[in-house]
Amino acid sequence: MTSDVGRLIEYYRSPLGRISRALVREQIISLAGDVKGKRILGLGFATPYMRFALKPAERVLALMPERQGASAWPREGPSHTVLCDPLEMPLTDAAVDLTIAVHALEHVSDAEELMRELWRVTAPNGHLIIVVPRRRGIWAQRDATPFGQGNPYSGGQLEKLLRDHSFVPEAWRDGLFMPPMQSSLVLRSARFFERVGRLFGPAMSGVICVRARKEAFPAVPRRKRAERYVRLPGMAPATARSGS
Repeated sequence: MTSDVGRLIEYYRSPLGRISRALVREQIISLAGDVKGKRILGLGFATPYMRFALKPAERVLALMPERQGASAWPREGPSHTVLCDPLEMPLTDAAVDLTIAVHALEHVSDAEELMRELWRVTAPNGHLIIVVPRRRGIWAQRDATPFGQGNPYSGGQLEKLLRDHSFVPEAWRDGLFMPPMQSSLVLRSARFFERVGRLFGPAMSGVICVRARKEAFPAVPRRKRAERYVRLPGMAPATARSGS
């Protein structure tokens, strides 16, 4: 199931959404490092996590899938968002230095084809940051948040998918150790849950964050899409008739 853009916006405006965004954004910024002069792509619904890149990056673009819908971002200035099919991105080869994919991989119909497309648009030695719900995490079990939608992943599944498509994982982060509850007590104690949860290891986290580097050669070639035969009506030229 794919969350529509209206529900995503509503979630991130809620108290729980603001807290979860802050916690996950810290991990993304840590993984992204210096983005000065880079070409940054956000995929899925990554815009709540990308404002840090607007000024230093050379270019920032947010691709949102057709089934989800798109919203203008940022609020000020020209919009950086594009509505498209994530399996056929409107980008040239090697166009992106860093992709940040949030609410993306777990919703796509063909994860392997998406990885091939990400490899195509990523520049040599470019990077990919993926955030996905942890399969056995409590956030994946609750469908009241966007992290409870779609297909969650284990760390092993995510690593295999990356390596099978010529991305080498370089750094891993875990996030959202707090329970997905709108309770004011839980929200006030979010940092406490994060600190205590880390003592019990990654299994207690709600999301997996990973940064991976593109290898020089694709492990799996892109599938050849079947050509469609479209019958066109005959369009023989004809002279204009003069009125009688």
